[in-house]
Amino acid sequence: MSDARRWFELPSPFRMKRGGELAGARLAYETWGELDAARGNAIVILTGLSPSAHAASNAEDPSPGWWEDIVGPGKAIDTNRWFVICVNTLGSCKGSTGPADVNPASGEPYRLVFPDLTLEDAANAAYELVRGLGIKRLACLLGNSMGGMTALAWLAQHPGSARTHVSISTAPQAQPFAIAIRSLQREAIRLDPNWNNGRYDDERYPEAGMSIARKLGVITYRSAMEWVGRFARIRLDSDQRDDDPFGFEFQVESYLAGHARRFVRGFDPNSYLYLSRASDWFDLAEHGGGSVDAALARLDVERALVIGVETDILFPLTQQQQIADGLRAGGAEVDFVALDSPQGHDAFLVDTARFGAAIAGFLAAR
Repeated sequence: MSDARRWFELPSPFRMKRGGELAGARLAYETWGELDAARGNAIVILTGLSPSAHAASNAEDPSPGWWEDIVGPGKAIDTNRWFVICVNTLGSCKGSTGPADVNPASGEPYRLVFPDLTLEDAANAAYELVRGLGIKRLACLLGNSMGGMTALAWLAQHPGSARTHVSISTAPQAQPFAIAIRSLQREAIRLDPNWNNGRYDDERYPEAGMSIARKLGVITYRSAMEWVGRFARIRLDSDQRDDDPFGFEFQVESYLAGHARRFVRGFDPNSYLYLSRASDWFDLAEHGGGSVDAALARLDVERALVIGVETDILFPLTQQQQIADGLRAGGAEVDFVALDSPQGHDAFLVDTARFGAAIAGFLAAR
């Protein structure tokens, strides 16, 4: 299978918000559709913590992307009309420069000498990519989950650089519940002896810590309603259990273990730590004189679509309402969509029919 990823070399040095800089850093990205002559039909997608830039299949990589049902010819984000760019976040391990990459100054992986990472840094890196492609103003900047926070950081630092904005299941600042969960995830990784202060390898890898971190995440990505509907109290068959008196007994436990197995070796633990902490640090109020509402009012977009899910406990609907109200106070024409999907935070990846309909309707308006 061919790789559709492309790379953009960031300005060197690339200076970071909290100090430090990166030399020779790059971003991985993928594109769909064609940029029009006026360079006015570009849509940027900023992702959550773990996805790659492969949002959808294309001729170079026909494998399904993480938003396959949303992006493509004739789909909600119609690549016959739009030039779509999906960016793998700075600090990731999916092609963009992150802690797992080699530090040119030492010839060794950065590990924990990678500079402190903020979502403002991720936003600025993606902004540089777009400018490097010769695009002065986006038709739309779209972000979901952590990518939605990154999009807000982008607009706060570069107001007016996108005509419209789609904000999906995100937050203008990290709230205590989300911080608490992410703190436990990081603690699970750091307490695994194999983490070894970030100096692990394939043979001594913090499998247990990453597994627990992923399970905690998956629990919060879905709603209690869905857990009951899918698993209730169904127990595993006797031949599916082991001899451990405290081993897995219920189907939901086995489900979480399977999710963790598919994730742990596919994502770098140090990248996970850096991106998780960057999410906790994010506070749009820093761009509004201490006020989230003031910051939102300064983002300078003409129109916005804000989508939230009633069962999302990680990025609750109240935060989506705050984003919508703040953008509206700044003069934007705002559509606010509250979905009753039972899938919780992950609904934008699962309930694609309803998310797609809202996005398609918004993008169809001139």
